[in-house]
Amino acid sequence: QVQLVESGGGLVQAGASLRLSCAASGRTLSNYAMGWFRQAPGKKREFVAAISRTGRNTNYADSVKGRFAISRDNTKNTMYLQMNILKPEDTAVYYCAADSSQGRLSSSDYDYDYWGQGTQVTVSS
Repeated sequence: QVQLVESGGGLVQAGASLRLSCAASGRTLSNYAMGWFRQAPGKKREFVAAISRTGRNTNYADSVKGRFAISRDNTKNTMYLQMNILKPEDTAVYYCAADSSQGRLSSSDYDYDYWGQGTQVTVSS
């Protein structure tokens, strides 16, 4: 079992950047495809981005494509989400998640087995 802890959230103005980190412990991160999801108040949790075990393949929600970049450093057991040109509609709690199944890069939260506690990102206009 892997434990995930997010960090890097905060309050920023529109147009700013933030980098979120997801640190894993308990098991090696390279055993998992990883994803970022977010949930705004009163809304369902939604997919943001995903990255394969090696980092070779990525997938993004249309709403963040071109602004966000997902990456991972398996030697540090850490995954990242670089968020640029932030908009007020990016305001949400951001969660990282791990998928232990092989051969997929899922955008469905049902496919992820382990979750972090979340980090708040607030973008003011």
